[in-house]
Amino acid sequence: MKNIVECVPNFSEGKDRTVIDQIVAAIESVDGSKVVDVDMGADTNRTVVTFFGSPESVAESAFLAVKKSSELIDMSQHRGAHPRMGATDVCPFIPVSGVTMKDCVEISRKVGARIGKELGFPVYLYEESASSIERKSLAFLREGEYEGLKARFASGKLKPDCGPAKFVPRFGAMACGAREFLIAYNINLNTKDKKYASDIALEIRESGRVKRGPSPTGFYKDGEILRDKKGNKIEIPGKFRNCRAIGWYIPEYGQAQISINLTNYHVTPPHAVFDEVCRLAEERGLRVTGSEIVGLVPREAMLDAGVHYLKKQRKPTGFPEREVIETAARSLGLRDLSKFEPDDKIVEYVLKDKCRLVDKTVTDFADEVQTDSVAPGGGSVAALSGALGAGLVAMVSNLSTGKEYLKVYKDICRIGLEADALKSALMYNVDADTQAFNCVIAANRMPKATKDEQKARDRAIQDAYKEAIGTPLDTAKKCLEVLKLAKEIADKGLKGSMSDVGVGARMAHTGLHGAVMNVKINLPSITDKRYCESMRKESARLAREGDRLLDATLKTVGRRL
Repeated sequence: MKNIVECVPNFSEGKDRTVIDQIVAAIESVDGSKVVDVDMGADTNRTVVTFFGSPESVAESAFLAVKKSSELIDMSQHRGAHPRMGATDVCPFIPVSGVTMKDCVEISRKVGARIGKELGFPVYLYEESASSIERKSLAFLREGEYEGLKARFASGKLKPDCGPAKFVPRFGAMACGAREFLIAYNINLNTKDKKYASDIALEIRESGRVKRGPSPTGFYKDGEILRDKKGNKIEIPGKFRNCRAIGWYIPEYGQAQISINLTNYHVTPPHAVFDEVCRLAEERGLRVTGSEIVGLVPREAMLDAGVHYLKKQRKPTGFPEREVIETAARSLGLRDLSKFEPDDKIVEYVLKDKCRLVDKTVTDFADEVQTDSVAPGGGSVAALSGALGAGLVAMVSNLSTGKEYLKVYKDICRIGLEADALKSALMYNVDADTQAFNCVIAANRMPKATKDEQKARDRAIQDAYKEAIGTPLDTAKKCLEVLKLAKEIADKGLKGSMSDVGVGARMAHTGLHGAVMNVKINLPSITDKRYCESMRKESARLAREGDRLLDATLKTVGRRL
């Protein structure tokens, strides 16, 4: 799954499991959507459901979940400790992989509009989707909660962004929006004293702390609060933006713990907080004894952490993804407090297709290619060829260590990282190429008994062939990028690995030309002549540039062999 969106709807029911099970079933009735967590709270009478999927599947699942909740939950009978205003109270969309915040804002607005139009419920857009600054705040939109909605709509104030401005007794109203991925992260200390954890939490959290005078006990919180001339408390900002933190004692561990929510890991990543907490703990005569991810974590956050610690060790960074993630897990002490298995904790791994071609053994993949099925075929093999070329480039980057490479260390790291990213993308295309051709076969099998059926079939065939062209074209472009990196590492990398650079360049070159052939063979099936001409020109350009880069790289390799 290349493009992944997270959705975390909150439902105003936390006691009746049968209600929640029906809502979860509605979510998972959409192909491509997967529920990974259901957190029910009896006291709050509220359930938080977490699911992932493609942008299209998540949008459809969210709509069906809202619809099902309106059928099963009667807000006029609801009582619970948590603030709420609707049967589905809030429904945020979060970018995880291959999608942007802008994409999620668009999803939330379309889903909100559909709920308002088709179901007739009032919908407010919040967070990044909000129509005004004050509407970004969920607390602002929830003010007065469900019980205040009737008066709100009667007064004409705070009209919804989508749907009617009227009170719907059974459903209420809801908020729909887009936000960043929230990472729940805990760090433990080698003390039972909660005050130390609270003290560090105050330093790292965005909201900071109030300024205090000298403490009689040695703990900052016991000092007298200092005020300015107007009598206002003097505030000291915290160290990290998008960071919420509190300190407490965990009997299960027999240790004090700093509980952290990172609301934008792009701004404040877990590894930055971990390093700072280690420093602050040492200042207080303490040690960090490990940390843990609560729930799931995006792959990008773990890779960034792994690269961070590899660089601190002055090591190259082009290692395979799993090794980089393992470096992050060890460095952050993620197995010191609880189990950490990437396949169970990283979003993209949890959602990974379990029947991919690239997960087969080399022998099984070769046998699959050898069968009388038309897919996997040349397009998948071309992508694999390019991926192997990228792997060799990354390998040479990782071998280029020592004092003689200090001046080009940053370039060596960059080459390794870029080569690894290209390898991953090309490995994805191994399966994507086969899937694209399977779509061509499926389109050709569509019914054509009537004129309408024939038109629908013709459109589907054209769309499928364009996808079957787009995937190998992408493979060719990425193989060209591998060739650029091969040329660069041939000049800067380990002399003893020049044969590996040469093989990597030739593999990428073969992948490029193989992909171009797969573009060309599908063009006769496209009726759009202008599109076909542009594809031929682009393919020719890629082939010429690839030939030039291979020639230049092999000359350098030959000179350094």
